[in-house]
Amino acid sequence: MEETVRLLVVDDEDRIRRLLNMYLSREGFEIDEAVDGAEAIEKALANHYDCILLDLMMPEKDGLEVLQELRDEKKMTPVILLTAKGEESDRVAGFETGADDYIVKPFSPREVVLRVKAILRRSVTFPDSTANSSKDLVVFPQLTIDHDAHRVTAEGKEVNLTPKEYELLYFLAKSPDKVFDREQLLKEVWHYEFFGDLRTVDTHVKRLREKLSRVSESAAKMIVTVWGVGYKFEVPNE
Repeated sequence: MEETVRLLVVDDEDRIRRLLNMYLSREGFEIDEAVDGAEAIEKALANHYDCILLDLMMPEKDGLEVLQELRDEKKMTPVILLTAKGEESDRVAGFETGADDYIVKPFSPREVVLRVKAILRRSVTFPDSTANSSKDLVVFPQLTIDHDAHRVTAEGKEVNLTPKEYELLYFLAKSPDKVFDREQLLKEVWHYEFFGDLRTVDTHVKRLREKLSRVSESAAKMIVTVWGVGYKFEVPNE
C-alpha cells in the first residue's frame, strides 16, 4: 500500500488555498492549509510534509521569514515559493535561504501540479525492496554521498543540504569531469523543459558551495564553473 503524500499549502488568500487544494487533492495528495506564517511554522515543525507551497507576501511574517526559521530548525522539507511577477530579488533571496523552486503568480494549476510532482520524484523516499543489496555510494577522497540515506559527508563531517541541493550535487558527482550547461541541469535535476529560470541553477550552485566550504574547502572546489557553458564536478589529482 502506497503511503499518502502530504502537502502544506500556505497563503493568506482563501481563493488561492482553495484552488491549490482542489487541483492537488485530485492527484491523490493529502492537503493541509495555513493562513499565515505563524501557523505555517507551527504545522511544518509539528508534522511531516513531503512538500510545502509557501506564499512570499504575507502580513506579519512573510514567506522568507518562515523559510529561514524552518531551515534554522534543520527542517529540510522541500519548499516551493509562490511569488508575484515583480519579486525577482525576493525569489533569489528565497533560493539563498533554502527554497527548492518557485512559481510565479498568476499561475496555471496544471503547472503547479507538474512542479510538485517534479519535486516529489526527487524527494520522497520509497521503501527499498532490495534492502540486502550493496549500498549506493559515490565516494571521493574529500566527499562521500550515501544515496540510500540521502546523506553527504565532507572529510568525515555531515553536510546538511536541502533535497534540491542534494540532487544537484549527486547528479554532478555521478559524472565527474562532464560539463553540463544550465539548460541540461534544469531538465535533469528540476525536470523543466519549457519553463524555469537559468539563475535557479546558479543560486543553488552558490549555496551548495557555501555549505560544503563550511566543512571542507576541498569539497567545495570540486564543483567547478566552466565559463560560458555551465558546471562540472572535478576530482583533484592527488
